[in-house]
Amino acid sequence: MIDYDKVLSKTAVEMKPSGIRKFFDIAQTIEGVISLGVGEPDFKTPWKIRQAAIDSLEKGKTVYTANAGLIELRKEISKYFERTINIKYAPEEEIVVTVGGSEAIDISIRTIVEPGDEVLIVEPCFVCYSPIVSLSGGVPVVIETKAENEFRLMPEELKAKITDKTKLLILPYPNNPTGAIMERENLEAIAEVLRDTNIMVISDEIYSELTYSGEHCSIAEIDGMKERTIVINGFSKSFAMTGWRLGFMAGPKDVIKHCLKLHQYAIMSSPTTSQYAAVVALQSCEKDIEKMRNEYNMRRRYIVDAFNKLGLDCFAPQGAFYVFPCIKSTGMTSDDFCEKLIFSKKVAVVPGTAFGKSGEGFVRVSYAYSINHLQEAVKRIAEFLEEIK
Repeated sequence: MIDYDKVLSKTAVEMKPSGIRKFFDIAQTIEGVISLGVGEPDFKTPWKIRQAAIDSLEKGKTVYTANAGLIELRKEISKYFERTINIKYAPEEEIVVTVGGSEAIDISIRTIVEPGDEVLIVEPCFVCYSPIVSLSGGVPVVIETKAENEFRLMPEELKAKITDKTKLLILPYPNNPTGAIMERENLEAIAEVLRDTNIMVISDEIYSELTYSGEHCSIAEIDGMKERTIVINGFSKSFAMTGWRLGFMAGPKDVIKHCLKLHQYAIMSSPTTSQYAAVVALQSCEKDIEKMRNEYNMRRRYIVDAFNKLGLDCFAPQGAFYVFPCIKSTGMTSDDFCEKLIFSKKVAVVPGTAFGKSGEGFVRVSYAYSINHLQEAVKRIAEFLEEIK
């Protein structure tokens, strides 16, 4: 009989399951639950995009594409970067179409990180960065951001964590779970710390279109940073295309060509139907994005105000579609708060600790849901807070 303890990777065995999925799975077992736990747009994918996919299927366009993606799509991505972050990336050498932003994160980290390399990870943050770093043999080094700094990365905090083993900084803005953003002046200060080093940056900008105060700024725009930055984005959040599994990455050709090799061996090419649909998304769906962003913005204002009125101090996010209210006043841990809330009031939110230890005392609430959905959830949370006094 095989001894699995001897064949399984120790790193994989010791890896904790996603804290997001835990509460999502619990919610699936309870009838009548209102789930505010998953970052899934409640909008349908715009019809033009769906129609393009249908057309491609009817025409039999179902074969593999080039490993890096359809050249038509890479050209549209290049135009997208030029009009949104003022950077020109060569479609043939500096762009790869991936299976969601998640694959782009994975292959970027594995292309750069070797055993013993330190990777600076800004927390709270999306759940996948540290596990991928660990699987690559790297050492995750956490930089905790704070509510009093609007969850921005401060240059002095970055500088304090850099050692001669530091290889990479992962910069996740607009941020999941806090909704924080980094404005140009903030990014310039970070760039000043990095310029004379060999530290690369992965800038995860999947929520770039969901910025509510001014325009999104990428660190790649800052002088001297394009050559050391991999920009990651995708279609899931901005275009309501989560199930289409399509993302993209851009960066220096001397880095991207090696990322492409990992993509070739692991994936071969991204879903063909999704790629044809994405061409149309980039060409003609700016108004759809604006409509969704305006709706999210209305929900954002409502939910922030609601939590503050309930006595749960809530930072006003300027990006993504999450709020990160502080629940320390209840005297409960994040996990206890979420468990008692879901079982007593059938409202699912995610403990802040799912996004790093610095998330203790907070919960993540997604407002990618209808206003009626949010209002009912707030009503139940108000009842919950009254009962636990």
